[in-house]
Amino acid sequence: MEQQTFLDIENLEYFSIEESAKILGVSSATIRNWVKTGYLEIISKGKISRNSVENFDKKISGVEKLNQRANKSKKDNHNHEYLAAEFLRKIDLGIEKIDSMGDLYESGLSDSYRNKEGIYYTPSYIVNDLLSLKNQLTGDETFCDPCCGSGNFLVRALEIGFKPENIFGFDTDHVAVEIAKRRILEKTGYKSNNIKCYDFLHLSVSEKAGSYDYIFTNPPWGKKIEQAEKKSISKILKGGSSIDTCSLFYFCCIKSLNLGGTLGLLLPESFFNVATYEDARLSALMLQIQRLSHYGKPFKGILTGAVGMVISKKDSILDQNIDCVYKDKNFKRNVDSFRKNPKSIFNISCTDDEAKVIEHVYSIPYVTLRGRAQWGIGIVTGNNKKYVDNILKDGLIPVYKGSDITKYGLKPASTYIPKDFSLYQQVAPINLYEAPEKLIYKFISSNLCFFYDTESRFVINSANILITEKEFPVSMKVICELFNSDFMNWIFRKLFNTHKVLRGDLELLPIHDQFLSGKNFIESEYLTSINVERTNCGTFRIKK
Repeated sequence: MEQQTFLDIENLEYFSIEESAKILGVSSATIRNWVKTGYLEIISKGKISRNSVENFDKKISGVEKLNQRANKSKKDNHNHEYLAAEFLRKIDLGIEKIDSMGDLYESGLSDSYRNKEGIYYTPSYIVNDLLSLKNQLTGDETFCDPCCGSGNFLVRALEIGFKPENIFGFDTDHVAVEIAKRRILEKTGYKSNNIKCYDFLHLSVSEKAGSYDYIFTNPPWGKKIEQAEKKSISKILKGGSSIDTCSLFYFCCIKSLNLGGTLGLLLPESFFNVATYEDARLSALMLQIQRLSHYGKPFKGILTGAVGMVISKKDSILDQNIDCVYKDKNFKRNVDSFRKNPKSIFNISCTDDEAKVIEHVYSIPYVTLRGRAQWGIGIVTGNNKKYVDNILKDGLIPVYKGSDITKYGLKPASTYIPKDFSLYQQVAPINLYEAPEKLIYKFISSNLCFFYDTESRFVINSANILITEKEFPVSMKVICELFNSDFMNWIFRKLFNTHKVLRGDLELLPIHDQFLSGKNFIESEYLTSINVERTNCGTFRIKK
């Protein structure tokens, strides 16, 4: 294709699509894509603003410059206009292998952009495992990925027998949609019009999302949407208090799933064990959950684990067993064991026998800290480099970090800050720090680690504070020993499986006050009282 110059057509205020293609050295199809994405301004049908073409040409100095921009994946920002334009050009010209294009495009997105939009494309090994149907397809079933990205689930649907004309996909990223459409075209020769650049959430709310026999997707985790909008969408979808984007997508997928259909979702582990998702879990428990699979932490830079959930849109069966996969273990869990957990937590790291121990413990009368304690965060300085010192000087006071707290005592202070609390970003009421007795505990931890403080110590933000009400039936000293015990740590891990010790989780732990009235806690006596014993492999069981 001979490239045209601006001088050849200098008197025009607009160019045709063909003229723009010649000037920019691309195909007409690429120009149309750039018009769709707003990179080129269209004046009227087939007429593109000269200024937009000139501006675009000045900013883009060839493939090399665009590639350099696209490769800055670790930067806080990237120029999305340039990146998108380059990949649309590559798709049109076939510069890269289309199956690897999605990974290349994702790697070009900055970390901040991916986090804002919740973009984490699903690895092929998870796609293949999650979308593995037991039943043979008849040939007429419809398949949809509401957040299709570059089409990993769509291609998998092709591989297991869905017809290309029965496969639907939606995504808000135009480049990803174009990659997905091209992948289907190259694999089947079918030019699909069912892969579209739309927000499936908004389609669902406006009753335009359609209905499907199979829906498999990895919805955006924690996508940044205004709180008011999330609440509005949740109200329409009847999502209750579960308003994170992944739970909103759960509800809209259920809404678009045909009766008897199958839904597969890849969700953050928090969906299954954090209290704010309880309404979504209760909804799932009303249906037939087929499988729960833990995939570890497959996304770089994301601390939470990923869990796959497969559900049939059929009424739940009371004694149904669910296939669970956790690390190297395959086992079955009775659906009722999840219902009986506090907040209906899906603790899939727990075998059925372990779940029975937890059920037994919660069947014994107990009290909790909920509504019966004061809570305080450690001091947040807002600038540790400026305010925190490792040497005690005049005007400084010692503060204790989470790492200073151990089950066996408190390490000597090694951190000091000015006593002027007006300097800091966030401080709990001073009377909490100066209380004559309180519990301080490590915040970032997979285990419970508490210290009973009677010297009015101050803590920094990796540690938190807990003070029970005066009428609480168990002393803080005994609570400290109980929470540090092997058994309570086992309960905590088996229920929550988290790397943070959250107030909401602590408020759910059972405190059997009828067995904890003494001045000291003795774990062996406590276990005997609740009819539980330790096993040789470090776990616990109900005494026979």
